[in-house]
Amino acid sequence: MHVSRIQLAWLASAALIVWAAPAAAQVFNGGIPAGYTCVGTCGTSGASGDVPLAPGGGTQFGYVSTNGSNASPNPLGISGTHNGSTLTSIPFTATSGQQISFAFNFVTSDGTLNFTDYAYARLLGVGGPSNINLFTARTTPGGNTVPGFGLPPVANGVALNPATVTVTPGATHFGPLGGSSGACYNGLGQGCGGTGWVFASFLFPNAGTYQLELGVNNVGDTAYDTALAFDFTTGQGGVPVTPPTTVPEPSSLALFGTGLFALAPMIRRRRR
Repeated sequence: MHVSRIQLAWLASAALIVWAAPAAAQVFNGGIPAGYTCVGTCGTSGASGDVPLAPGGGTQFGYVSTNGSNASPNPLGISGTHNGSTLTSIPFTATSGQQISFAFNFVTSDGTLNFTDYAYARLLGVGGPSNINLFTARTTPGGNTVPGFGLPPVANGVALNPATVTVTPGATHFGPLGGSSGACYNGLGQGCGGTGWVFASFLFPNAGTYQLELGVNNVGDTAYDTALAFDFTTGQGGVPVTPPTTVPEPSSLALFGTGLFALAPMIRRRRR
């Protein structure tokens, strides 16, 4: 058997491919990952109505919605908050200089000043690190929706692209809104709509352990729902917010290594 240097290099490269971590953009392709905790209404969706897939994301994205939620989480302490939903990841450890990148799309059918629904994403410090606000959005009939007015500011070092966003009026067609999909509270489209995909990235200045929390809430009443869609992007930087699912058992690598060592004598005999 003749194995060239090129073939051997290809086999070595294949080993690296087998052991590569799953792409960050695939996190929600199989549904909400195991170990995530949902309060209220959470799920995954493909492109739906006015919400396409996130550029650089997977074939499914995650969402939280006020539709169908009887829970009343209000971790930001906003006055007048009624029902809402939160999704919290498993704990993960980030190293100094690692980047974490997301895409968010805020969609609301409740757009007047009296019913200012909101959504957010933040990193919860575990065992010492401070919380880090990554993204906020809030309904308003005029002005910026992102960052959300009256909400805690995003942390220093968070980059939003675009930096400020207003909703596209009437862009409320989104399956997770249920009966509110395509609707608007005041019937005129003012303040109702979607932001489109907004990108947020953050470089961890220090190592630490965190959980990702995503939330959405109705304010003023429980009618006319609001949702937040989200996905990781290819620039996530390898922060392991989900358990690896495609890495083989160590024995598999051992067998592969044994195969390479077995090829070595054949290569030497061929050169004689």
